[in-house]
Amino acid sequence: MRNRSIIVIKIIAIDIDKTLLTSQNELAPATIKAIKAATAQGIKVVLSTGRPLIGVTAYLQQLGLDNQAAEYVLTFNGASVATTAGNVLTEEALDYADYIELEALARRLELHFQIENNERLYTANRDIGEYTIYESNLVGIPVSYRTPEEMRDVLMPKGMFIDQPELITAALAQKTLFAPFTQRFNFMRSAPFFLEVTRKNVNKGNALAKLVEQLGLTAANVMAIGDQGNDLSMIEYAGTGVAMGNAIDSVKTAAQHITTDNDHDGVAQAIEKLALN
Repeated sequence: MRNRSIIVIKIIAIDIDKTLLTSQNELAPATIKAIKAATAQGIKVVLSTGRPLIGVTAYLQQLGLDNQAAEYVLTFNGASVATTAGNVLTEEALDYADYIELEALARRLELHFQIENNERLYTANRDIGEYTIYESNLVGIPVSYRTPEEMRDVLMPKGMFIDQPELITAALAQKTLFAPFTQRFNFMRSAPFFLEVTRKNVNKGNALAKLVEQLGLTAANVMAIGDQGNDLSMIEYAGTGVAMGNAIDSVKTAAQHITTDNDHDGVAQAIEKLALN
């Protein structure tokens, strides 16, 4: 165990889905109370997610963190870091050539593929997948069909291979197809049916490190809480890494602490035990 007397938590980075939220996609009262206690103590609570900003705003409002010049949010798995008032601090997107290659890869793998930004989900597949609709409803943004030629001027923070979990698993087993892409892109499985892709060095951990540096802090001042593969980089970066009780094994292995699951106030318990005075 680390000596808690020498660790001062100044930032708590929290994943949203299956971490901050219950299985009903709600904020539990205990979670709201603990986060407000942390912010009252001067701790920055940074929601860190694969979602776009529009899919985070309602929760920021409930936590009293929305529309602030000195509160921060990490979206698109680290492709964008911004204040909750919308001022972008760092942003790194896929370009059109990246998109064409990834779209072609999706067709070879026979998977649905989409691009997500703060305005829309874009798909070039007329047979729109059920998980595209699920994601649209989850984060509250519309879906648009666009041909690849019509995507030239679209901002592309991240792409998503989306399909039945067994199809994603089977696709990942085709290592010879993925190998040429792994040197240039970062693939993160954020849910059984989502395989998200960003530029190679884009992940939650690297984005969090940039924010921490801008704030004049260090990794020792950071607590990160998560459950899935796209949370692994920030769990490994943070001085205090916390895995949810419902986390995948690799996240639990990387974390220094394991809290209860997202339906039993795991975030609240972690904050109360590890961060509050």
